[in-house]
Amino acid sequence: MDLHGFYTGEVFDAYRHLGAHIWGGGTAFRTFAPAAGRVALIGQFSRWQEVPMDRDGAFWSCYVEGAGAGMMYKYRIYDRQGGFVDHCDPYGFGMELRPSCASIIRDLHAYRFSDGEWMSARTDCKNGPLNIYEVHFGSFRKPGPAADAWYSYEELIPILIPYLKENGYNYVEVMPLTEHPCDQSWGYQVTGFFSPTARYGTMDQLKAFVDACHQNGIGVLMDFVPVHFAVDGYALARYDGGALYEYPNSAVGESEWGSCNFMHSRGEVRSFLQSAANYWLSEFHFDGLRMDAVSRAIYWQGDPARGVNGGAVDFLRSMDRGLKQRHPTAILAAEDSTSFPGVTAPADQGGLGFDYKWDMGWMNDTLDYFRTPPEHRPGAYHRLTFSMMYYYDACHLLPLSHDEVVHGKASIFQKMAGEYGDKHRQLRAFYMYMYAHPGKKLNFMGNEFAQVREWDEKREQDWDLLAYPLHDAFHCFVKILNHLYLDHPALWAGDYHREGFRWLDCHQESKCVYAFERRGGGERLAAVFNFSDREQTFRLELPGAKGLRVLLDSAAAYRESGGGAYLPLPPEGAELRLEPYGGIYYLAQ
Repeated sequence: MDLHGFYTGEVFDAYRHLGAHIWGGGTAFRTFAPAAGRVALIGQFSRWQEVPMDRDGAFWSCYVEGAGAGMMYKYRIYDRQGGFVDHCDPYGFGMELRPSCASIIRDLHAYRFSDGEWMSARTDCKNGPLNIYEVHFGSFRKPGPAADAWYSYEELIPILIPYLKENGYNYVEVMPLTEHPCDQSWGYQVTGFFSPTARYGTMDQLKAFVDACHQNGIGVLMDFVPVHFAVDGYALARYDGGALYEYPNSAVGESEWGSCNFMHSRGEVRSFLQSAANYWLSEFHFDGLRMDAVSRAIYWQGDPARGVNGGAVDFLRSMDRGLKQRHPTAILAAEDSTSFPGVTAPADQGGLGFDYKWDMGWMNDTLDYFRTPPEHRPGAYHRLTFSMMYYYDACHLLPLSHDEVVHGKASIFQKMAGEYGDKHRQLRAFYMYMYAHPGKKLNFMGNEFAQVREWDEKREQDWDLLAYPLHDAFHCFVKILNHLYLDHPALWAGDYHREGFRWLDCHQESKCVYAFERRGGGERLAAVFNFSDREQTFRLELPGAKGLRVLLDSAAAYRESGGGAYLPLPPEGAELRLEPYGGIYYLAQ
């Protein structure tokens, strides 16, 4: 390892030097603990008796003959006063299931991937469709009613992958799979940044899942947490007896979630985090990372009033630049709700270097609009037009994520104004609006069949809702919509080009009618929406088009792509009859 690069925050492969590495007939152990008085290794191979580690500057190491894959270990780190704490390995490749916390020796290179064809053809999807299904592995489906009954990574292969293909998702995003002690944190309070959570199995089982996805044409993204870490004393917190990964000052060192903020201005911390990010992309063949809570790195404590955190911003830019150099086709997405400029601009042009930014403004404005009773929507009309005022400032991705269906926010279905039947009608039109709007798509599990209750990580999704006709019908509708999105380049080829979108009419305030055109891949598509609760007429004009083919009508019988009626389009336009809470896609001929 380049020691100078490690200290200056330029290393992306620190995990190849630090941690536990099987070699010869044993395992070499190395850890970074500059403030420690001394460090010993304990583990199954020594019957948990101390094995002294040799000091070389800020690093401690030893080699143990007979220590092999599957054995547990910890580092016993003594402070200068003689006290000690037993820690898991910050660079450990496996960990015990909570509440136990020992690291586990894993053979990093035992698994052999068979996804060469996928990896060589992979793109960042800028010019292609990107339809993401966000999933929490522990509550998609469960083998039993217990809160800690989980399918393994491998057991999910025949369960999840066919579902993704059938439903028209070409990418899956998994909530954090790094080891974490608290189920209720959903993986965002991390103790093992290099350890796949033992809830669902081993390193090789996770690799097998990713491999199987690739062989079925499905990309895999993972949530990654580069801003903060769990406070548990056996992990990173005060690892060597001092503030090694965190700030020494609690005013900036403690996050709003009660966790420890990483000190991104420290080179060793940068090398740790960007090595972890590179590890998941390199060793597991993940197709990208969704970076959590980026706004909390851009601004001190996520508050613009406190100013820009220059060290953290520089870290994000440097990390993204290095990851894109090593993985040009991997997707880096930022969860960022700020107006900070250049989030998706290239790092070598002064931007942060992300490929996509979650459009939290679109999400909030759109959901607020659909919460609004229809009689008040004329006054809220431009909540739906505002997104295109700033849309081209970044490469946006439209998210309906887990965060929108928990903690009293209600499910997406329940957010729709009105009674049960009206909610279903609005939900169909709402999703048609989302998929016609420029930007890549992300939908959280359960949304696709109009889950009624909020998400609970202890319970599987309410699949029994599919026995109810309206929920089953909505699920069928979403399948058709998803496949239509994948098949029609007008809906994605021009996502980040101004010629890919044009308002046809965005001044029907009193009617709550919207119409716009999407272009791409040689196609023209007109999308027309009536978000009022009454039937209305609307004259659609589309210069240069001789006719329209109905692709999908949310208020009519669901049609497969291209199977709808043909409508001649004279130069003066066509008079359309719009159903209440309805949306229609027209393919221009």
